[in-house]
Amino acid sequence: MPHLLSLNTYGTETGKLTVFEKVLNGDVKRVFYIYGVAEGETRASHGHHKATNALVCVAGSCTVYVKNAVSEYGFTLQHPEQCLVLNPGDWHTISHFSANAVLLVLSDQYYDKADYMHEKP
Repeated sequence: MPHLLSLNTYGTETGKLTVFEKVLNGDVKRVFYIYGVAEGETRASHGHHKATNALVCVAGSCTVYVKNAVSEYGFTLQHPEQCLVLNPGDWHTISHFSANAVLLVLSDQYYDKADYMHEKP
């Protein structure tokens, strides 16, 4: 089941610091970010058999639609202190990227083509 977390954020008049820790059960093995997505485009359209991924929209906003064997969810990520955790079996699409959106993804697994599930549950 996907879940939305609030990351610890500390701030003063000189700026903010947001901390990503104790979010994934295992080590972070892969980090990537998605940006420059054209208006109206959709990314992802897959899930994972093993990987748990944490998504943070560090700039701008985007919408993540998640479907698993039990339920469907929609999340709008629009603050850099929001973190959406997707578990194995959570099939997802990402859309409605704002022009300046940068979506950071951290995974507890290395890239493995066999881990991807493309069929929606």
